[in-house]
Amino acid sequence: MSSYLELTARQRIPALFDPGSFEEFLPPSARIVSPHLAQLDAPVSFDDGVIVGRGLLGGQVVFGAAQEGGFMGGSVGEVHGAKLVGMLRRAIDEQAHAVLLLLESGGVRLHEANAGLISVSEVMRAMLDARAANIPVVALVGGANGCFGGMGISARCANTVIMSEEGRLAMSGPEVIETASGVEEFDSRDRALVWRTTGGKHRYLLGDCQVLVPDDTAAFRAAALQAIAEIRAGSASLSLEGLLAEQDLLARRLRDTAGLPDPVDVWRQLGVPDPAGVPMLDTDAFMQLAAPHRAGGPR
Repeated sequence: MSSYLELTARQRIPALFDPGSFEEFLPPSARIVSPHLAQLDAPVSFDDGVIVGRGLLGGQVVFGAAQEGGFMGGSVGEVHGAKLVGMLRRAIDEQAHAVLLLLESGGVRLHEANAGLISVSEVMRAMLDARAANIPVVALVGGANGCFGGMGISARCANTVIMSEEGRLAMSGPEVIETASGVEEFDSRDRALVWRTTGGKHRYLLGDCQVLVPDDTAAFRAAALQAIAEIRAGSASLSLEGLLAEQDLLARRLRDTAGLPDPVDVWRQLGVPDPAGVPMLDTDAFMQLAAPHRAGGPR
């Protein structure tokens, strides 16, 4: 068993794609760096914190990207975002079998705020364009930095989100919420609360992620292969019916969870037996317990 959480972006790519098949676009040797960071005396990375390219996954041509949480928390700036958008557009042009996004990001890079915001909006548009072209888009969230901000929104633009319990997914990170609304609203130092609120188990129960796997690279790979096959067997494209179902899911969530102060209360509302014991369950036991009670379903 190999921990996905403990791997870097450059270790995750060869661990997920078929051996020796991944071709990186704009590798570090190309020296494509952010034009803004040096002006602020900030460090640069020669891949700007993201790897993009294409390879084989189960023998099929799949385009992929992996964000490096170790560089500025995987944050998105101008070059970082442009690499993601370019990869997605090339996947459409070449009619890829699928797109695999290994997301680990705190959101927009504050050093490049305006450029980063624009980049994230372009990433979301490109993801939806890929889906409109019947190319499955699958997002994996299992890194130590989680997936927050604009990339948290982007993740939900994918056909399928695959998470581990250790992964975290939300719009605003715990520190951001605490800064904006005070520690009484959300204590970012309460790690148990953070994982109850943003972790994979909660996101699975709410329907924000479609698959929950152990923190195991092989499990992520197997889940990605299965998700791609299921999407292609159905339809990868967007539909009005799908959007209306998503809107209905969100409306029911607001109605059913209004006034509930803790995720444990939400789980109880969903009918989960012994909700207080959920954090202690391993993934297999949790899935057996949770599957009948989760909100939503396949997208």
